[in-house]
Amino acid sequence: MNVGAIDSGRIEAMMAQLKAAAAKPTGPTLAPGAVAPEKGAAKVDFADALKNSIAEVSDAQNKAGELGKAFTMGDDRVSLSDVMVSMQKASIGFQATVQVRNKMVSAYHEIMNMQV
Repeated sequence: MNVGAIDSGRIEAMMAQLKAAAAKPTGPTLAPGAVAPEKGAAKVDFADALKNSIAEVSDAQNKAGELGKAFTMGDDRVSLSDVMVSMQKASIGFQATVQVRNKMVSAYHEIMNMQV
């Protein structure tokens, strides 16, 4: 008995399954160019997302500072590579936050300069 053998019968059965799955409607049809609403997607408030992101950046900076302090105090559990990686993560997070802030200020100025 050869369990893993691929013969023409198995290939034809797989093709029939694929054709049946392709022919089966998957849900309501949308107009061309329409975007389907996501099922089960929770609505996220922009202000909450921004607050959470800033808190994560702050936590990363605090962790990097603590690791740096522990390394300079001679803690054997903290390696230089851990400190450097943590500081780089905090730096990248901070730079991304600054870029988001700059884009938001730019968008605010653009909206304020619009003609009504």
